[in-house]
Amino acid sequence: MNEPPTERRRDSARDRRPTMADVAARAGVSRALVSLVFRGLPGASAATRERVFKAADELGYRPDTAAQLLARGRSRTLGVMLTVHQPFHADLVEAIYPAAEQVGYEVLLSASAPVRDETKAVEALLSHRCEGLILLGTRADARWLNELGQRTATAIVGRRLPGAHVDSVHTADALGIRQAVDHLVELGHRTITHVDGGQAPAAADRRRAYRAAMRAHHLAEHVDVLRGNHTEDAGIEAGHTLLARDRLPTAVLAGNDRCAIGLIGTLLRAGVDVPGEVSVVGYDDSHISHLLHDLTTVSQDALRMGEHAVRSVVRRLDDDSLAPDEIVLEPKLVVRNTSAPPRDGSTAR
Repeated sequence: MNEPPTERRRDSARDRRPTMADVAARAGVSRALVSLVFRGLPGASAATRERVFKAADELGYRPDTAAQLLARGRSRTLGVMLTVHQPFHADLVEAIYPAAEQVGYEVLLSASAPVRDETKAVEALLSHRCEGLILLGTRADARWLNELGQRTATAIVGRRLPGAHVDSVHTADALGIRQAVDHLVELGHRTITHVDGGQAPAAADRRRAYRAAMRAHHLAEHVDVLRGNHTEDAGIEAGHTLLARDRLPTAVLAGNDRCAIGLIGTLLRAGVDVPGEVSVVGYDDSHISHLLHDLTTVSQDALRMGEHAVRSVVRRLDDDSLAPDEIVLEPKLVVRNTSAPPRDGSTAR
């Protein structure tokens, strides 16, 4: 049996998104007056405003604020580039959302990945009219980042970039590494290997800090750097490299938590007790650090890093004549269950 035309029209009206004209008809006022009400402009009485808002609620109408902002040349949107599979970036994003909302901005995410480089990720954000950019753990060329900072307000998180036209927010990595080495030395460790982050952001600073901290403890002869990356695979590879040696170090300082977790898994599968035979310390204090192996790690304050990144970009959007700012936050060692005093004779293989 065919539906009456009137029923089909009613279903169609229910399915489509309500418009400002629908609100005007329901409230018994002009569309122009409804526009004034939603834009917060004078011209409507309190009773009329209440009637318009009631009609909008009944219809389920929501004003398209994005379109209104674009019509005024503003999007009030911050673009955030992150790297897929980096847990600490997820922690940073969780901090960025409320910080942006507090100052009246929306957040749009774009991810870089092995099959999608940072240039594509950033250009996607710009094509969606993001006013400012926050780049998490960028590995991009300094010249390109400087040019990007000239185009739009940009803050980078987790990397120093002196001289570039971008704001930066990062942890005092030298201090964080020193805290980790101090902790291990105080426990009695002398043979401390560092699995570094390779070409990853902050890896060079952490590598230098490790060497300096070992020298400060008169352990220069025990300096041992394994080239790695900020991934679980790098930790797994480092574990196999160490297991192939005649003697294990009594402690390993990994470039980040992901690397530390990959390393610990490899050692445990080989029957090496962590921390009984080998202590392991990570870096970041990402949410996975206390979910897997209850990792001792250097904590970066993701909440404050995200808040500072948002403030830096918004500050530059308000005044693009400001000089680039570098914000350095203090790290904190978090001691959990993967570090302990060395066991006598535990390093022989």
